[in-house]
This record gives sequence, structure tokens and C-alpha cells, in this order.
Amino acid sequence: MEAAARAGTVIIVEGQSDKVALETLAQRRASGNAGAGVVIMAIGGAHAIGRFLVTWRRERSEVVLRGLCDEREEPDFRRALERVGIGRDLDRAGMERLGFHVCVADLEDELIRALGVEGVERVIEAQGELQSLRRLQAQPAQRGLSSIQHLRRFISTRSGRKAQYARALVLALDLDRVPRPLDAVLGWSIPQSPGSGRRAPAGGDAAMREGTPGSSAGSATP
Repeated sequence: MEAAARAGTVIIVEGQSDKVALETLAQRRASGNAGAGVVIMAIGGAHAIGRFLVTWRRERSEVVLRGLCDEREEPDFRRALERVGIGRDLDRAGMERLGFHVCVADLEDELIRALGVEGVERVIEAQGELQSLRRLQAQPAQRGLSSIQHLRRFISTRSGRKAQYARALVLALDLDRVPRPLDAVLGWSIPQSPGSGRRAPAGGDAAMREGTPGSSAGSATP
């Protein structure tokens, strides 16, 4: 919180796994160089977004706010943005122009689709947990479910595993196949490094100039 109080840009996320994923990607994009003035803050769930926005608009109105949420929480984020006057009659494209991006269906789904089932299983094997995944897949309750559903269930079954695999899966990504919402929300405040191969953020150059303070360079720092 102390770091956030000094930030020029705050990227709002729902939970710890989202924070870990973005921090890991930010470090990869910027070759490990720490940046100034950018903080990624987990707010403990989408239910807190309204209170968070009200507080920050009242106490730190100069701070640039950006965000990342899951698809099911998109209405909560949209209503909160409209309620505090950051946007009006917002659809997803409108939210993106403001720097708020949506994972479809959620962070885990985005990462699994980017890596593919075999790629995710290689990561799980490297973590020493492939046999645990196979045991889960063999359970009667899992019969008839798809491989992607098995992977989503596995990542969510144990405390701390979502954050563990948020980092591991992002580290395994080809930087040309980063899920668009993750790339885009970091693209608002993290400039492209030479040869990084990152796609330009949604909204184009004009939106970048409008949404990014001059002090927000480099990767995000917690």
C-alpha cells in the first residue's frame, strides 16, 4: 500500500494470481529492469472495485488507474467505472479505451489457451505435479470433462496453486503468444523494449499518450 501511495499508475486486479501473472510478464517484457511509478494492486475480489475507485478518485485523483478482470466480473467493473464518472455507457471496447481489460473466461483460461493443453502439462510436470493431475483426471467426477476443464480444476484445487501456476505458465509463454488482455493492460504503462515483439496496446498511440504519465517507464513493481 505504501508503494501504491507513491505510484503514478495503479493497475487494479482482482486477486493474487492476477498480480503474480502481470508482475512476471512485466519482468519478462522489460528484461528484468524495474520501473518507476507503476504498481499492480490486488483488491481481493471484484466486489471491492467500487469502493477502491471511490477512494482513489477522492484521495489520489492524479493517479492513472488501469485494470484487469475476469469475464464474469466485467459488469461489476463497468458499473463501478460509470458510477465514479470514469466512463459512460461502457461496453468492452469502451473499457479497453480506458485501460481496463477482460480475461475470457478468466486468467487461467487465457493462459491455458495460449500454451495449449500439452504445453500446460509440460509446466505441471516441471513443477513435479503431473501425477497429481493424472489422479484428478482419473476421478469418477472428472469423467466426461475436457482436458481444459481438468487443467482449470487442477490449478484451482489447492490453496496457493493458482498463484504458483500464474507465474509458471507466464514464464513458459512465447512472448508472441501472450494473451491479449495481459499484454494490453501492461502496454498502457510499460514501454516496448527493442526486439520484445509485443503487440501495441488497444487504443493506439493516441490512447497511450492520453493514458500514460511520463514517469511510468519500465516494468511494474509491487
